[in-house]
Amino acid sequence: MALLENDSLVEIHIERAQQRSIAGNIYKGKVVRVLPGMQAAFVEIGLEKAGFIHVSDLFGGPLPSGLFEDEDHDLSPVEDESEENHLGEDSPALSETPTPPSGRGRRERFPPHIPLEERIKKNQEILVQVTKEPIGTKGSRLTSHISLPGRHLVYTPTVNHIGVSRRIADGKERKRLRDIVQELRPPEGGFIVRTACEGLPKKEMQDDMKFLLKLWSGIANKSESVSAPALLHDDMDVILRIIRDLFTTDVQEVIIDTAPDYERVKEFVATFLPRLANRIKLHDRPEPIFDYYNIEAQITKALDRRVYLKSGGHIVIDHTEALTAIDVNTGRFVGKRDQEETMLQTNLEAAKVVVEQLRLRNIGGLIIIDFIDMERAANRNKVTEALREALKKDKTRSSMRKISELGLVQMTRKRTRESLQRQLCDPCSYCEGKGHVRSVPTIAGDILRQLRKEAYLHPSVHHITVKAHPEVITFLYDEEGERLDELERQLRKRIFLRATPGFHHEQYEVSTDMSLPNPAQPPVTKRPEPAPLPLWLGSATGHTARGSPSAPGSQSAVQAGALHISVPPTHSAVNLFRTVLVMSAVRPYHTGSKLPVAP
Repeated sequence: MALLENDSLVEIHIERAQQRSIAGNIYKGKVVRVLPGMQAAFVEIGLEKAGFIHVSDLFGGPLPSGLFEDEDHDLSPVEDESEENHLGEDSPALSETPTPPSGRGRRERFPPHIPLEERIKKNQEILVQVTKEPIGTKGSRLTSHISLPGRHLVYTPTVNHIGVSRRIADGKERKRLRDIVQELRPPEGGFIVRTACEGLPKKEMQDDMKFLLKLWSGIANKSESVSAPALLHDDMDVILRIIRDLFTTDVQEVIIDTAPDYERVKEFVATFLPRLANRIKLHDRPEPIFDYYNIEAQITKALDRRVYLKSGGHIVIDHTEALTAIDVNTGRFVGKRDQEETMLQTNLEAAKVVVEQLRLRNIGGLIIIDFIDMERAANRNKVTEALREALKKDKTRSSMRKISELGLVQMTRKRTRESLQRQLCDPCSYCEGKGHVRSVPTIAGDILRQLRKEAYLHPSVHHITVKAHPEVITFLYDEEGERLDELERQLRKRIFLRATPGFHHEQYEVSTDMSLPNPAQPPVTKRPEPAPLPLWLGSATGHTARGSPSAPGSQSAVQAGALHISVPPTHSAVNLFRTVLVMSAVRPYHTGSKLPVAP
């Protein structure tokens, strides 16, 4: 599912049939390990990896800070005076920790701490919901504070609370919605009024509430009849989930390219969003929908490390184990006035693009943005405000600090699923995700040191054989030939270099043997003096050591194995042998006349 704003891709949601999202699913799990030192536990829920639950997410413990936020992550239970609804005395979430009175009547958000090991035990069965997908080597993040999102409301069966989305700014409308929910809701549980509820009549809110209450009743009944681990509730697939959460009056149209999904969405919208039913369209053109709207090209660009700005500057995005670093550069942009103005304009443009990339790439966790240094505090404040303004379009909860004197901004963004890079890419199998391999001179230096070590450990051997990647062997022969000759004289041993195409760039083997190498094996590329191997005189139309045809009659043409090589008369036997062996490792075999030549 792709979300476009002004023909630009701003969000992409990917879900494969064999890798369906489990965020929002509700399980009956079994505690398999309790970690008092981390105040956390692992819960078996029937997946490949056990889920992780922290003490703050446990039923009956301190309420997590984001519990009462709606899908826009913009709701706080104590945002103003109208939000000061107390958790009831019978609230399951605080039944173990009574709320002490406070000066203004607000509830205590963090009751007295009860250690994790006193709340749950190993093999205990608990009801949990997935809040974060498994990411990398980590299992899913769990919570026992269940929330069931509907189109207009979110039901929280474990917390007795009423909240209203901040995006509903009108005070009268907020009070009207709160009064309706207060009138219709059951004694237990709470509700959050979502942004889509603004202007909604009482009847539609009541229908949504009845649907959520019925859904929770089915989950609770199923929980009583099954043993852990068991799936109790499977959230909607990505198509209906996006329609439920993102399809508002701001969306001009929803275009679907498959008839079955088109009919499913039409039925869903007719039930829950009848006012928007005419905005559902079927893509019936022969051109693929992502190509028609230029989405494929934008997805490809979203995987690039560098993102160019319209002014000529660019940002560079790098991912590490701990954080994501974003660097802002002026690039080709030189500005028109002074240097400070150039840096300010680049930073202001970059602030908007950075947020767009965070949304598009679904980057979460700790994020460090390195803006270009500016001397004036007023300019730094402008960049901070531009970044805050851009973040208002991002529905994922985030928190940022003011830009520092060094131009650094620290921020966090909630991570509920894997980033676009992790979803579409695998780590490089050749460099194992490092992004680099050791250079050829570095590997060659390692080999030279290993040769001395082998000679010291095995003083009685006749020769030492080196197997390595062809590029490394070529470097040793071309660039380190003199050092190898000197090393052979010092060690008084023959050194044989063997190019092995199947080796990794960094892989090599240094082995010792009392015997001479087998001529039937792949050719060795260097030796100090010729061995009594058969060489044959070929035709005068062979190839030189550089692969160019030799002039007939100008030089002797020699064939090693079946390889034609033109050799000048001044070449020594050692150089002739080395040339033949190097070429035989890289050139195809040919046939030719076979006249023996004495070694």
